[in-house]
This record gives sequence, structure tokens and C-alpha cells, in this order.
Amino acid sequence: MQLRELAALLGVAYDGDGDCELSGVATLAKAGPQQLSFFANRRYRGQLAGSDAGAVVLAPADRALFAGAVLLSDNPYLTFARAAAALHPAPSLPSQRHPQASVHPDARLGADVRIEAGAVIEAGAQVGDRVVVGAGCYLGAGVSVGDDTRLSPRVTLLAGTRVGARCLIHPGAVLGADGFGLANDRGVWVKVPQLGRVVVGDDVEIGANTTIDRGALDDTVIGNGVKLDNLIQVAHGVRIGEHTAIAACVGISGSTVIGRHCVIGGGVGFVGHLEICDRVIVTGMSMVAQSITRPGVYSGIPAEDARRWRRNIGRFHQLDELARRLLRLERSNKDAVDE
Repeated sequence: MQLRELAALLGVAYDGDGDCELSGVATLAKAGPQQLSFFANRRYRGQLAGSDAGAVVLAPADRALFAGAVLLSDNPYLTFARAAAALHPAPSLPSQRHPQASVHPDARLGADVRIEAGAVIEAGAQVGDRVVVGAGCYLGAGVSVGDDTRLSPRVTLLAGTRVGARCLIHPGAVLGADGFGLANDRGVWVKVPQLGRVVVGDDVEIGANTTIDRGALDDTVIGNGVKLDNLIQVAHGVRIGEHTAIAACVGISGSTVIGRHCVIGGGVGFVGHLEICDRVIVTGMSMVAQSITRPGVYSGIPAEDARRWRRNIGRFHQLDELARRLLRLERSNKDAVDE
């Protein structure tokens, strides 16, 4: 694609050789004359100056830093993401029903569905148009999958799970397993039936080996546009608001409600039955033990306002010196009293 064509497609301005042909994307350090790169971090200023990229996406204020052709954007990373999708479109997979797939006669399939080897679709399942069901997937009784959703190999959707349109679920994800509901009878654990469902909205991405448990009574709900990384545990009855992004290895205990447009760093833990308001950022490896009612950035164990947490950590590293100074002061006072 020529640079001028790409600029028109993305709705941004360009400067330099508009006839420059681009066939892919790469980093500043590795890009060649037919590749597009981007500059959004001042730490890579040295790489930008020496890059062999055919064109670079950057902010207008940084135009003078690169001698070659550029795409000008107020959000270079976002523009680069859209350019990468245009230059590297997802492969078009032909519709098919593999002979080694098992589809129950009572399942309903939309148009142009692709069902790969080893997939199992049970009675009452509904699969929308242009859905891809990858090799080894399992769709239980009454499962619903919306149009244009792609299930990568070995995705498991257990009975009653609902997935919206244009979703992407990566290998090994399990939706609809029983929540961890147990009652104690004099030291013996008794299983509590898990009767809710998992309901996933539109445009959701769920990472590899992430697990989302069905609700005990109410549904577990994942809102539109939510992005979940790999190896996340979402317990029964959790609700995650629209366009929230959660990094890998997060554990969310039962009945926690997370608001819209939140960002959760890797390895964060949530105690159960909490409410997290909209537009909250929790930094990696924090433990959220109380509800959060004000938007902002939170850190620590337990999580608190990030600025307070950083101050406390700074003081923690001074404890040894403070203890030595206190000891010297006490000795000085004792000597003064003795005199």
C-alpha cells in the first residue's frame, strides 16, 4: 500500500514521499525501506534518527526528528495499530464443517461457519454467521455465539454460556465452569450448585487459558469491549464493565463488580464482594481488599492511593537509617541526663 493510500485510509496527514510502498510493519531498529514503524516514546529517539523504515508514525511535534516519510498523528500508537491491521489483515478462512467435527442435529449454525477438526457442538447451541470454531473446541448445550466471533483451538464454552459478536477467544480459555461455591458442614465441604451463566458482550477479547466461572445464582457478566489477557481467573458472579482492560494473572474473587474503562495491571488480586467504580487504574501486583469509590490510580498491599503508596515505600527504605538516628538520639539524651 502506498503511504498516501494508507494515510487516506486512516484519516491522518502524511509528509514526504507519498508513493512510498509499504508491505508491513516493524520496530524502529529492524524496519526496512518497505516497512512502517512508529515513535511514541522519547527513550527511542536515537533509534528513530537511525531507522531505515520507509515511513514512521509520529506526532507532528516530532516531525523534525526523522528525515524520511511520516504519518502524522496525535496518537501515534493508535494509528500504528490501525495501520498494522491494514497491512497485515487476518487471513480469510473458508467456511467448512470438518468430517471429524461432531455437530448435534439440534444445533443451529449460521451462514459461512467454519468448524474445524475435533470440535464438538451440543444440542441447542446457536452459532452465528461467519463464526470460526477452532480445532478441539467444545460448545455445550444451549451455548450461543454471535456473528463474526472467532474461537481459537481448544476453547471450552460450557452449557448456557453466551458470547457476543466479533469476539476473539484464545486457546485454552474456559467459560462456564462451576464457581468455587462450598458450604461447610462441621468440617466437611458441601458443593453449592452453580446455576447461573457466563454472559459475554460484543467485541470482547479473552486471552489464552483464562477462566470465567458461571454464577452461583446470578450470571457472571463481561461487558462490551472488555479485553482480558492470559491466565486470568474470573470467579462466579463477577461483573466487569465495558471497555475495561485486565492484564495477565489477575485473580478476581466472587461477586466483585469492576466498573467501566478500568485498567488492571498484571498479578492484581481482588477480595470478593467489592465494588470498583469506573475509570480506576490498579498497578501490577497490588491487592485490592476494599471497595474503590473514586476514580484514580491505586497501588500496594492493600491497594491505596498510588501517591501515598510511593511515599510510604520511600519511607520504608529509610527505616534503617531512621532507627540508627533514633538510637543515637536516645543515647545522647541518656548521657545528658547522667551528667
